[in-house]
Amino acid sequence: MTASSRSANAGASGGGAVYGLGFIGAFIYYWQASESGVWNHLGGILEAIVWPAFVVYDLLRHLH
Repeated sequence: MTASSRSANAGASGGGAVYGLGFIGAFIYYWQASESGVWNHLGGILEAIVWPAFVVYDLLRHLH
């Protein structure tokens, strides 16, 4: 592996780490916020997966 190919990939997984930590935090939050029941917890898991879409939507709504 050459030095140029290593430097081109430097920090490539940083976004994945941030998303992973955000997913864990969102999973815990939505799991605790959901009421008891299987479907409510499954909805919490789905919300934890797509939490960036909620953040972007809310940010754009406040900017408009």
